[in-house]
Amino acid sequence: MKGQFRGGVHPAESKDTNKEAVKVLELLELYMVSLSQHIGAPAEPIVSAGDKVLKYQEIARSTGFISASLHAPTSGTVKAIEPSPHPSGRLIPAIVIESDGEDTEFDISVNSDPDLKKGPEAWIEMVRNAGIVGMGGAAFPTHVKLSPPDDKPIELMVANGIECEPYLTADHRLMLENPELVVAGLRLTMEMVGAKKSIIGVEANKPDAIETFRSMDLPPDVEVAELPVMYPQGAEKQLIYALLGKEVPMGGLPMDVGVVVQNVGTLAAIYDAVTKGKPLVERIMTLGGSVPAGPGNYLARIGTPLSDVVEQTGGMRGPAARIVSGGPMMGQALASLESPVLKGTSGLLIFGPGEMRPLKQRACVRCGACIRVCPAALLPHRLGTMVEWSVFDELEGFHINDCIECGCCAYVCPSDRNLVQYIRHGKAEIMTRGHMH
Repeated sequence: MKGQFRGGVHPAESKDTNKEAVKVLELLELYMVSLSQHIGAPAEPIVSAGDKVLKYQEIARSTGFISASLHAPTSGTVKAIEPSPHPSGRLIPAIVIESDGEDTEFDISVNSDPDLKKGPEAWIEMVRNAGIVGMGGAAFPTHVKLSPPDDKPIELMVANGIECEPYLTADHRLMLENPELVVAGLRLTMEMVGAKKSIIGVEANKPDAIETFRSMDLPPDVEVAELPVMYPQGAEKQLIYALLGKEVPMGGLPMDVGVVVQNVGTLAAIYDAVTKGKPLVERIMTLGGSVPAGPGNYLARIGTPLSDVVEQTGGMRGPAARIVSGGPMMGQALASLESPVLKGTSGLLIFGPGEMRPLKQRACVRCGACIRVCPAALLPHRLGTMVEWSVFDELEGFHINDCIECGCCAYVCPSDRNLVQYIRHGKAEIMTRGHMH
């Protein structure tokens, strides 16, 4: 077992869906492909209402280096490009595609390298063309991570199979069902960034996945590491510390210590993009919580309305009190099931009325619990109080931008303080002020 990063908590795992093999959702009549699915600039549509499209065809193009293209999840007609529900709670433009039921594919082989002869630069371009973003939830455009500057040599590539959030088991199923895709994607990314070594990191609560990788004929430069169970170990900086004992500097990135981390789902998508030219139009997601009739893991096309995910898996067993896109610690609470599956949608959790403890926010009692569990070594109570009293000028001095919004502080707070919301609000305020100056 490897080491332990600083802080962290042990929420109940609730990973019963890990026994459920991935099932494919049926083809729908309508898909809503949101233009904002990743960190960075939203994509620009390159189709108009009335256009016919084929599955895998590019329908929106990345608008900057930190951006990602979008592709049609099936063949059909562009019905509209209009503001549509989005997990963020805002209305965001989406390309609405009416399926023709044929699922006819665009020829993607032109942009592929089945024999892996073209080399790293061509491969990174293929990853970019395929619109791949980090599938662990952060949705950072992958080609950017694979293009570190020359003065930051990369020694180690890490495959992140931690999946430390409660309820989520999509990565776990992928590692059991398609481990060869993960390893092949890992080998490719090692070449892309010039890393000589790689580690597949998996938490100890997935012994079958660890066993699966270890029973494969892995090359000597690929190590499988079993890590003790601790949340948020799947966060890059925490994972690097647990594996190597190396601290990524405050405000820094993994490449500052010679490491690139990629989620296992992203690695599988990278391999498909390079060898088949396949863009990212579907992903595995976990449907969990007490209310859905068919909890499990599903391969859903990007743009599938969440209501259809629930409908196709047997509907609901009772009224919902809380709907979350992603995991319970870092996911986003949704007002309804109207928004679509995005590239970063790792899960959809629906809980009944009896499961939510009513929160009554009170004043901070300065107990220090949040400081002890904060994996980023911050003072969450101070940050929360400063935002509460609108003292925005000092937030950067307290390193607010190093907060990974993991929710450990709110999880242990005896006063039920909305620390993560305060910190998000503080970060947004700093960004707005930065734009105003």
